[in-house]
Amino acid sequence: MTLTEWGIKPALPMSDEQFELWQALVEVRIGITVTPSRRSFLEISLSTRMREIGLDDYETYYERLMSGPASSPEWILLTDRLTVQETSFFRHQSSFKLVEEHLKELIKDNGRHSINIWSAGCSSGEEAYSLAMLTDSLVEERGRKDVFYGVTATDISLPTLIKARQGIFAERRGATVPEGFRLKYMHQMPNHKDWQMNDAIRKRVAFSQLNLMDLERAPFSEMDVIFCQNVLIYFRRFRKRDVVTQLANRLAKGGILVLGLGEIVDWSHPQLERIDYPDTLAFKRVS
Repeated sequence: MTLTEWGIKPALPMSDEQFELWQALVEVRIGITVTPSRRSFLEISLSTRMREIGLDDYETYYERLMSGPASSPEWILLTDRLTVQETSFFRHQSSFKLVEEHLKELIKDNGRHSINIWSAGCSSGEEAYSLAMLTDSLVEERGRKDVFYGVTATDISLPTLIKARQGIFAERRGATVPEGFRLKYMHQMPNHKDWQMNDAIRKRVAFSQLNLMDLERAPFSEMDVIFCQNVLIYFRRFRKRDVVTQLANRLAKGGILVLGLGEIVDWSHPQLERIDYPDTLAFKRVS
């Protein structure tokens, strides 16, 4: 049976000229480079949204998105379709192990009374909550009730942030949280399927919308940890370098920047040095 027979409409075909036009618009607005190999992904994403609002041609939709302030709500919804949101708790264990060792050193300093962490590109919140649970456990283990900590979690997708603030995760996702953390920081919902982060840990995470293309406007500074993984993979090389440099400038002295392996190469910063740690790409601000 064909898709049409099932009542499923295929994606609208895109001409080369249309593809180049949308390719340029998406890159300028949100920084993502849609390569020719991802053309079908773009067609499916746009076609699905167009049908939801009753449009059947790319030109009309393009004009709607270019129509000034009234286009902002539509851009928010489309961005949610175009950005990759696959994540998980404690994803990439070696990176979290490095963060754990760094946090232990900070907490040992009896003169320190605050720890500031930034999850840049937090998606649906698993990464941010993982950082919060890890930090809380270490602060408690050390008996440092005088240490305040918080996680700033940013993402470009407003619908995704709304879900992240709720801190509710399907059973299969909750099951990936280490048992000790799950029992301490999460509880099962009345349906006995979903898990929700406890209020105490949710209050430690502040979610905010931010486009990495607009980092120069971000009011963040003196961060002890900046965690930015699986965000830059679709950015052009020069945009990656700009974003990472902006992030680096927001580190406190001694702070660390943790990136995804292979997401950027041949980059350096005069105030940062590469951290030699297995299976991890990270830098420390030394001056």
